[in-house]
Amino acid sequence: MATLQSLALASPVSHSSLNQPRSLSGMPSWVAHRSANSQFNGQSLQVAQSRISPTRWNSKRCSPIVMMVKPKIQFIQGTDEQTIPDVRLTKSRDGTNGMAIFRFDQPSVFDSSSEVGDITGFYMIDEEGVLQSVDVNAKFVNGKPAGIEAKYIMRTPREWDRFMRFMERYSNENGLQFIKK
Repeated sequence: MATLQSLALASPVSHSSLNQPRSLSGMPSWVAHRSANSQFNGQSLQVAQSRISPTRWNSKRCSPIVMMVKPKIQFIQGTDEQTIPDVRLTKSRDGTNGMAIFRFDQPSVFDSSSEVGDITGFYMIDEEGVLQSVDVNAKFVNGKPAGIEAKYIMRTPREWDRFMRFMERYSNENGLQFIKK
């Protein structure tokens, strides 16, 4: 609890009640909320106050904390890919399904795979969760790894919409542009 409070106090998120702590069972507490001038976008979480009996929680004393996950791509879980891909999208005429093809030239995963482990899949991670695929192929030139092609298949309009939300966040973070051909 002390760690959480110190993180909350050190963060730029403003406190409620004119920066005055409230006391619940002798424990100071803070209500964090989104600042009007902050560029911080994230997911609200409820953090309950610790009490003498850990099995008793009072939802009226929970405080929202906003957290953000930077959109990223991984081939090895826990290791972010630094190379920005070329992405091609296809969609069926009726709009029910589609495919995204990611091409990475000289991806950084080749530099770290011998130290960290093998490529286990294609993971697109953002604040909503993880989109993943196992359709990953490596390209070799003269016996040396040169690139990776990963495919992500969307079988429903809901999967397409979720993918597009990820791509919007990822492209904003990495300076990608959409070019319609």
